[in-house]
Amino acid sequence: MTSAGNWIKSLGLGILAAGSVIALTATPAKAQGPLTVLCGVQEEWCKAIAVAFEKKTGTAVAMSRKSAGEALAQIRAESANPKTDVWWGGPGDPHLQAAEEGLTLAYESPQFADLQPWAQSQYKQSQGHSVGIYAGALGFVYNTELLAKRKISAPKCWADLLRPEFKEEIQIANPNASGTAYTALATLVQVLGEDGAFDYLKKLNDNVNQYTKSGSAPAAAVARSETLVGIIFMHDGINQKVNGFPVDVAAPCEGTGYEIGSVSIIKGTKNLDTAKAFYEFALSPEGQATGAETKQFQMPSNRKAAIPPEAPKLEAIRMIDYNFQKFGTAEERKRLLSRWDAEIKAVAK
Repeated sequence: MTSAGNWIKSLGLGILAAGSVIALTATPAKAQGPLTVLCGVQEEWCKAIAVAFEKKTGTAVAMSRKSAGEALAQIRAESANPKTDVWWGGPGDPHLQAAEEGLTLAYESPQFADLQPWAQSQYKQSQGHSVGIYAGALGFVYNTELLAKRKISAPKCWADLLRPEFKEEIQIANPNASGTAYTALATLVQVLGEDGAFDYLKKLNDNVNQYTKSGSAPAAAVARSETLVGIIFMHDGINQKVNGFPVDVAAPCEGTGYEIGSVSIIKGTKNLDTAKAFYEFALSPEGQATGAETKQFQMPSNRKAAIPPEAPKLEAIRMIDYNFQKFGTAEERKRLLSRWDAEIKAVAK
């Protein structure tokens, strides 16, 4: 474990130790032609940044919202004849896997020096193929009204989710489809050890009523009083709270992982100049402000961007030294997901 004040430093040092980066400098040309983007954040934010980019550049954007696993699968399937120009948003692990598989292009932004260390670290680990656009901590969202009505105390730790009063009252996404759930799987492996994590997940399965496709879906289900607890990125729960639903969020007391939401340019794009222009807009304070404008409360990567006051206070959360170097590889992802399928999915309801 590491204190919140050290997690960014430790992340940067770990990635720098992984190897040097080939610095590629390129100045994006003026945007031209239509742009096709796979979006990994909430639908509202997907639409907002597309509209803002179109307004700024006059370039039409075809935006499609996909969970991380779906996006990566689509990019792989289209690799011989790419139909996508940019992959924007979603946890950084699958972006690293796409980089490892040669599915994305290296590009260094002129704004690189303005980015937070964790955003720069994503770039360095991916050998320049991806960069961080926001950060978010993994945690729980719970329905305050239902808990009070049933006289159940709110979960504050991973261990709390195994309590009998939460039987069939928890939702989490399927890690094969969801970057959120894969982050949770990798986090538990790092907190509890691999065998300990799978023992935990087998017990947790008794309390899970659904493995959703989308990582943010459990937050919506908790808000609608369809389930008591969701395992989500905390900003997704805060979004529901700000929208007036009776929910609150917590970060696990034992420690938690986090995502570095990222952006990548697809190798073989037929609109490279336009893709670079969108990439630059996504890194700019103006582009990153579209998140808070649509009640999305991730931590922006550009140090000149305003931090939404509703965003989780990362300095108050017990972060783990999340090992992106290991858990961001295609080999480790495939191995862990295969074990999850064999031991958890096989016995899921």
